[in-house]
Amino acid sequence: MAIHRIERSQIIERPREEVFAFFSDAFNLERITPAFLNFRILTPAPIEMAAGTLIDYSLSLHGIPMKWRTRIEEFTPNERFIDVQLKGPYRLWHHTHTFEDHPDGTLMRDIIDYEMPFGPLGTLARALVVRRQLEEIFDYRVEMIDSFFDS
Repeated sequence: MAIHRIERSQIIERPREEVFAFFSDAFNLERITPAFLNFRILTPAPIEMAAGTLIDYSLSLHGIPMKWRTRIEEFTPNERFIDVQLKGPYRLWHHTHTFEDHPDGTLMRDIIDYEMPFGPLGTLARALVVRRQLEEIFDYRVEMIDSFFDS
């Protein structure tokens, strides 16, 4: 099976500590996820972000409800964190978030490596729907992040 990658970079005109604080609050993920996913954090607040933290979510893909569990694999304050799927719709989901100082504020990067389940059926689903949908979700996030930090 093939591992696929999505990358997004965004300059946010705020200090790195402020940007990192926003992204290290798991509940902000609900604010930057498209409504059609019905995405909700199930883990009770407050969620202490650190290596080993487990976070449970619910979402709906094409009307099919599912649960998703991630583990924070690495957490370096104000620099980066990595979440990996333990349970969910993908065979592999490895999401690296990085934060760097930039002359205009903070350069934030998302690097997502993912692998589809179900062999050839997963490959077909990615070609027909999943790739485009993931691109749309991360494009939406860019827009929502811009609007949040512009306010």
